[in-house]
Order: sequence, then structure tokens, then C-alpha cells
Amino acid sequence: MKGVLLVNLGSPESPTPKDVKPYLDEFLMDKFVIDVPFLLRAFLVRGLILRKRPEESAHAYAKIWWDEGSPLVVLSERMQKKVQPLVTVPVALSMRYGTMTIEKGLQELHDKGVTEVLLFPLYPQYAMASTLTILVKAEEIRKKKFPQMTFTDVPAFYNKPDYIQNLADSMKKHLEGFDYDHLVFSYHGIPERHIRKTDITKSHCKIDGSCCNTPSPAHDFCYRHQCYETTRLVIEKLGIPKDKYSLTFQSRLAGDKWLEPYTDIEINKMPAKGIKKLAVVTPAFVSDCLETLEEIAMRAKEEFEENGGEDFMAIPCLNDGDDWCQTVSNWINDWAK
Repeated sequence: MKGVLLVNLGSPESPTPKDVKPYLDEFLMDKFVIDVPFLLRAFLVRGLILRKRPEESAHAYAKIWWDEGSPLVVLSERMQKKVQPLVTVPVALSMRYGTMTIEKGLQELHDKGVTEVLLFPLYPQYAMASTLTILVKAEEIRKKKFPQMTFTDVPAFYNKPDYIQNLADSMKKHLEGFDYDHLVFSYHGIPERHIRKTDITKSHCKIDGSCCNTPSPAHDFCYRHQCYETTRLVIEKLGIPKDKYSLTFQSRLAGDKWLEPYTDIEINKMPAKGIKKLAVVTPAFVSDCLETLEEIAMRAKEEFEENGGEDFMAIPCLNDGDDWCQTVSNWINDWAK
């Protein structure tokens, strides 16, 4: 029997330092997120970052928290509930971090008699800190707890025509009536080192301005290329002129060279360049979360206005939109045939 496991990032149980701390510990101690030797990672995370970050993050989570709970979890649950009636197989939902574990999701499918699982990381672009860590964790659990199960994973869908159409349609709908001066595609940042680590050719990814545009097998696992390709396809679909949009990367940790340009720095410069009406879309996420609701819709908006900007629109993620849920169900049904 076949079944599907949708997997998103995860969330603390509540917007309090007490619950945020273990969540951040699990997240940041993941060897695919901070990819340094264990002792150094433990020193950085438990000796430095977790001294102040839980309180700061809890404050940020509190600003976006809904009555029903974490927006990311609530939106993912709504999506799963919309997809389930549209498909012929059981669909479970898990998070990579937090209490909605991958093990619980696999157990739910196992209890329904599922032996063939479609692992569906809810990330359009491939990255070791998102897609790969889900696949590795799921396989670890399968070997220990569910050896009779087999897995098929959904590859990065950054360039799938129906996903691009959903994204373009959603952006068009939200931008209607908003006469923006500029549109920013803001993707979650990762260290440049991660790009080189996931380069299967071990030589193509130089991050030199040309490698992402030069055809290569490396592109199947290159987050940077896939971000640029998502942007290119959407821009093509919407007919937006080259001078009216840009691509940036948000959310970085100090100490490493991360993908540039940085969202906050670029946005804060824009009012001085005459960009007074700004729209920002975040296509690295399919569900709104801390990075979209607090970092962009609140903090980036506030800083943009402080620097002389006038109007700011944060375009919502696809979330549980009907068209997106239909696309996901189509992909599942194609696999389940």
C-alpha cells in the first residue's frame, strides 16, 4: 500500500524561551545545518548561540503566533487536510524539527498499512540544510523502525511548470492594484560552502556569476542555481522587465560567507535609489513562517519605511491555496497510479 509523508521545517511548541531553546538546539545541532565537527558545533550552538538566541527568537515568534498555534504548522496542516480528499492514498504530515517528528508521521502511515512512502520535502529548491537533512533523517528512522518500508522522494520542484504557474498566479493576484517600483525575490540564505559541498561534479560551482547559467549536472542539487531559475521562469511568465526586479538572500549567521546579495542590506538601500513602493516575495518557502512573517513582513517593512520607503507589500507564500493543493495532489496521484 502506498502513502505520502509531507515534511516541513517545524516550530517550537510555543513562543516562549523554554520551548524555543530545545527547538533551536535540535535545529542548529543538525550536522547539515551547521556543518562543522560535532565538538565545534556544540561549542558554537550550546556555548554561544543558545545563551541569547532563545529569548530573541521567542520574542519574534510571539509577534507572529496565531491563536491556533505556529503559522507554519497551522498552514501545513490546512494544506494536508485539503490535499487528502483529492488523492487516493493516505497523506501524513511531519516536521523535521520539533514534536511533529518524521517518526510519528511514518508510524501513522505504518498503522494504516502503508509500505511504499512518497517522501515529500516541502521545499521548492534543493539544499543540504533543508531537503537532504529530511531524506537522511527519514532513512535513519526507516532502517531502525520500519525496515519493511520503501521510499521514493520528490525531487526539488523549483522549475516544474505547474508550480511556476501557481507561484506566478499567486503573485499576480496579490500585486493587483499595487503599483510597485520594484519586486524583490528573497530566498533563504545558506553558506557558500554548502553550494560547493552539494556540487556532484566537485568542480562546477564557483559562485562566480556564470556557473549558475552554464548547463551542468550540478544544477540538480545547486540551491543557488535553482533560486535563479525559479525567478527567471516566474519573471518570464509575468513579463516583468529586468530593471524592475532583483534576487537576494535573507537570514544568515555571522562568521561565514553566505550567499549574496543580502536582503536586508539591499532593501534598506532602495529608498535612496528612488524605490518607494516595494514588493517582496519569498519563494524558498511554500508556507508562511517566522522568516516571511516576522523577518520580511514586519522587520524589513519597518526598516524600509525608516529609510524613506512609502509602501511595502510582503506577498504571502502559496500556503493552502486551492491551486497549489491541487498541484500537490496531482503529483501524488501521478506517483500513486
